[in-house]
Formats: sequence, structure tokens, C-alpha cells
Amino acid sequence: MTEPTTPALRELPDAVRTRVVAYVAGVLPDVARLPPALARVAAFAPSRRARAGATMIVAALTDDDADPEGGLRERIAAQLGDRAVLEGGPADRDPVEVAALAWLVRPEGWAGLLDDALARLAAAAVPLAEQENERLRLRLASVEDELREVRADRKARVDELKAENATLRRKLGEERHRLRQAGTGQEEALAEAHEARARAEEQLAERDRAVRQLRQQVERLESELGAQRRAVRHERDDASLRARFLLDTLLDAASGLRRELALPPVTGAPGDRVEAGLAETGEPAGASLGSVTSGGHLEQYLAMPRVRLIVDGYNVSKSLWPTSSLEAQRVRLLQALAPVAARTGAETTVVFDAAASERRPTVAPPRGVKVVFSPVGVIADDVIRDLVAAEPVGRVVLVVSDDQEVVRDVRRDGARPVTVSALAGLVS
Repeated sequence: MTEPTTPALRELPDAVRTRVVAYVAGVLPDVARLPPALARVAAFAPSRRARAGATMIVAALTDDDADPEGGLRERIAAQLGDRAVLEGGPADRDPVEVAALAWLVRPEGWAGLLDDALARLAAAAVPLAEQENERLRLRLASVEDELREVRADRKARVDELKAENATLRRKLGEERHRLRQAGTGQEEALAEAHEARARAEEQLAERDRAVRQLRQQVERLESELGAQRRAVRHERDDASLRARFLLDTLLDAASGLRRELALPPVTGAPGDRVEAGLAETGEPAGASLGSVTSGGHLEQYLAMPRVRLIVDGYNVSKSLWPTSSLEAQRVRLLQALAPVAARTGAETTVVFDAAASERRPTVAPPRGVKVVFSPVGVIADDVIRDLVAAEPVGRVVLVVSDDQEVVRDVRRDGARPVTVSALAGLVS
């Protein structure tokens, strides 16, 4: 059987290449006969290998692709073991993960797995661009509504000032007419008329200045609206260009791979059997999209890149060690989280409630774990909600708490709740 043509690592999409680097960085210290450059990278802390050694890892794997023996990649694949590109059904897994493992481990049929994962990535790029365009359209409509309201308000004020000006001009004309009728001999009346005229002219000047200021504000708002429209149009064009470029890249890569491998048309899908089994048991397809309730499930999420782990401190510690003092609970919780943070590289923050106390306990957080006490008058639940709300849409954020209000609020903001029992299964 003809060996399929191996696509170079640099030809893979950025997300797949980044996942390959993350897998290699995780097992690099266990790989034998590393090149000198990678041996230095293997000595880095786990959280730094993929970030600081990405360029060297890509260069080493690219040079290894040119070597017919493929020694380095095969040794890395041996350390990864059979991470089962097919385990759990490729159709149910992240296409980036499937493509990365297929390229690294290369089990039987890996070329088809890679081709299918790249095609799924290409299909997912189009809805993202449409969502971004819809968001920009809504933003533009909001700005236009605000401008219309401002224009209506300014027009009402201008009309009001014009009416006042007309009234003053009419009064001034009436006063002049009265003075002309009174005759030239009435000096006192004439002086009063001059004063009234001066007051009327001063008020008229003030109204004119107010009208000019309102006109300047309208012009400034119109200029800002034009700038915002241009910015929105540029953002929409940039988003469309990025999405189109990514889509073209993925389509070209998939087409080139299919052409080089001379793959025949594929009937069915690798996940058909799994989907059929789920249909027979009546299990809903989205059953896994809920709270994380097991240590194994939590371990899978923590293995994803740039995971954010937020722990409701006392909610967890009081559930695990209810008979211990609060100080002992804090120490035990931080000691239990330290190896998890070191092993997974997850950005970990523990939030303790200190709303009723002005003093903050002294703690020595382990490396990779941040400790936050809520401000006076603010409960830890609100701090957790603020931390979740500050995260960008799309980042994997895990919140460990059994407080149902916290669970409901963080799930609404896009975070995934984790039960205390799931964390206990991981740290015990």
C-alpha cells in the first residue's frame, strides 16, 4: 500500500499547529535522544514549554518531516501512546484535537481523519463570520438610533430658542414703536427703552451663542457617527477578510491533501456507529453540555489550552473538610490545587469570602495559583461573577462551586460549572 503524502507542519492551520506544539510540549521531557535545542525546551516549566519553545518545536518537527526515518516524531508519538484519535468518535471531538493527534500519532487511516477534521474546521469558520457581521450590524443600528434621539432633542431645543428669539424681537419692536410715539422729549422713557433694548440684545446674543453651540454639537456628533460608521465598516471588512482567508486556506489544504493522496469518495462517517448507538439508547446529543461532574471529565477540560479555573474557596473547602478550621481548610485547598495547576498549566484563581471582615488572612499561595479575598461588603459570589464576565467569549472558563445561584449565573455568562465532587475526584 502506498504511504500517504505527509503534509508539512507549517502547512496546517494555526490552531492545529498550536495544538500539536501543546501535545509535544507535554511529553517532551520523556522523549529520548532529543536535539540540543529541544533538550533545552524540555527543561522549561510545563507552562512555558509550549509558549517559549513553540518555534523550536515546529522547526524540529519540520526538519524531522524531511528525514525519511522520521525518528523524532515517532518517538514523540510513542510517548503520547495511543491517545486514540478515534476514541470517543472523531465526529464528537474537537476537530483541532483530532487533526493534531492524527498528524502526530498517525494511526491507521490518519490521512482521512486529518482531511475530515480540516473540512469540519472550514465549515465552522463561516458561521463565526456571520455572527461577527450580525454583531457589527446591531452595533451600527444602536449608534444610529442614539444619533436620531440626539438630533431630535437638539432640534427641539433649537426650535425653543428660535421661538424665544422671535418673542424678544417682537418685544423690542414694540418698545421702539412706543418710544417713537412718546416723542423726543421723554428722556427718561428713552433711557429705559435703551436699557430694555440692551437687555434684549444681550439675551438675543446669548440665545445666538447657544444656537451656535448646539449646531457645533450636532456637527461633532455627525462627525463621530461618520467615524463610527467607517470603523464598523472596516471591522466588518477585516472580519470578513480574516474568515475568508482562513476558509480559503483550509479549503486549499484539504483539496491539496485529497489530490495528493488520490482519496476516493467517502461514504458514511466514522461517528455513524456511535451516533446510531446513542439514538438507540435515547440519550440526547447534547447531554454532555452541562456541569462537569466527574474528575475524568474535568481532567479533559483542563488539558485544553489556556483554560481558566475559578474556585469558590469556602464553598469547596467546607464541603470537603467541614470539621476543620477555616485556616486549615484554606491551606488544604491550596495544597490540593497546586499539583493540578502545575500539571495542567491552567490559570487558577481561588476566591475566598471576606465581606464581613476588614482584615485579610495571610496566605502563601503555591506557584500557579492566585488567591483573592472579596472586598468588605462584597461576597465571593459577586467576585466570581465579575471574573467570569471579564473573560472573552470563546475561552474555556471552569467555575468550581455547588452554589446554585453561582452555577446559574456563570453558565449564563458562558462559563462551565464544575461540581465540588468532580474537583475532589481530581485532587484526592
